[in-house]
Amino acid sequence: MDTFKQGNLEDQSVVSRMQKKYWKTKQVLIKVTGKKEDEHVVASDAELDAKIEVFQSIQVTCTDLLKTIEKYQQRLNDLSEQENELGLFLKLQADQGEAQIDKMTDATGQALCSSSQQRLALGTALSRLGQELATFSRRAVSDTLLTINRMEQARTEYRGALLWMKDASQELDPDTCKQMETFRKV
Repeated sequence: MDTFKQGNLEDQSVVSRMQKKYWKTKQVLIKVTGKKEDEHVVASDAELDAKIEVFQSIQVTCTDLLKTIEKYQQRLNDLSEQENELGLFLKLQADQGEAQIDKMTDATGQALCSSSQQRLALGTALSRLGQELATFSRRAVSDTLLTINRMEQARTEYRGALLWMKDASQELDPDTCKQMETFRKV
């Protein structure tokens, strides 16, 4: 007799799993096709959806900022190199004479070389910022994205269960014990 009950329970669990998968799949189809979902369910998730939008904005901003830092670093290096070359050229030209203009050219050349060295020093801080941002993006943003993906799967299952409950409650007759048991099971 116990084996009969156990076999019956296994059949019910298989049916329950099939029904659960059916309603989850139906929810996925609703989401993919863009059909209108229950307004109360969507409204209850409004705060969560707003937070997800903020996260997506952070994700895009991090990527854009990393690209911008890389371009800025490259242009900073190019500018510093050009500035240093001009400074060296002016210093070289100033060495050929003793006139007042040659002294001014030498001073300008030294100033440009010094400025290019200071500009390169900015690159170190900029590089550090880029590394920190890349670490943040790789760790925090990617971990949060994984969490959001798991949450979306759970939300799809939950909304599928809500669809199932809505369907079961529409057919519910409180006087029929079997229907009440089906509703409780859902």
